[in-house]
Amino acid sequence: MLSINLNKLLLSRRTVLGGLALAATTLSAEGREAAAAKTEDDVLSEAAVLRDPDIPAAGNPDGDITIVEYFDYQCPYCRKVEPELRQVAQDDGKVRLVFKDWPVLGGASIYAARMALASRYQDKYIEAHDALIALNSKLTEPVARDLLAKAGIDVDRATRDLQAKAAEIDAVLGRNKEQAAAFGFRGTPSFIVGKFRVPGVLTMAQFDQAIADARAAAKKK
Repeated sequence: MLSINLNKLLLSRRTVLGGLALAATTLSAEGREAAAAKTEDDVLSEAAVLRDPDIPAAGNPDGDITIVEYFDYQCPYCRKVEPELRQVAQDDGKVRLVFKDWPVLGGASIYAARMALASRYQDKYIEAHDALIALNSKLTEPVARDLLAKAGIDVDRATRDLQAKAAEIDAVLGRNKEQAAAFGFRGTPSFIVGKFRVPGVLTMAQFDQAIADARAAAKKK
């Protein structure tokens, strides 16, 4: 995890003004190579980062600001920030949330991410996400299945969908990974707020400030 204070956060945001794809080119050699490798299907386009059609949105789907979180279900910091992020979105009322599975902590994380994405074919991705991210103990495959079942997901169907839609699901995970690498993120959670790159954990007050800054930047264009 990369933690930053608010002053550094504001400085980090300034480096990404002018567009997501442009921002990525200023971050690292790895990011430049990842961005350059993409042409018409650029994974760092605004549409790909903020509005991937294969990832359902939470919060207000018509919100004026989108917060994208790159997360891992086993990440303790992701688990900790989740209720605060949801509260910020609820209090604001105009925030769209996009959760991008970036399973970096091993096999259980990959399994949980793939099953959550498979739950989308039941229109229950958000329910799956909420159930898995709320876990406060060790995540295993049996635990993941149990959590999903308790959240109302048909686990047998999700397993079948995972097998049938494996290429599509893994393509989503691949896009998420490529974006995280190109943005220079080093761990979970990491965020995009509007068009600002925000690596690390934020407090509710810092989320509020990030949203306000994103709105102010949008009005200047």
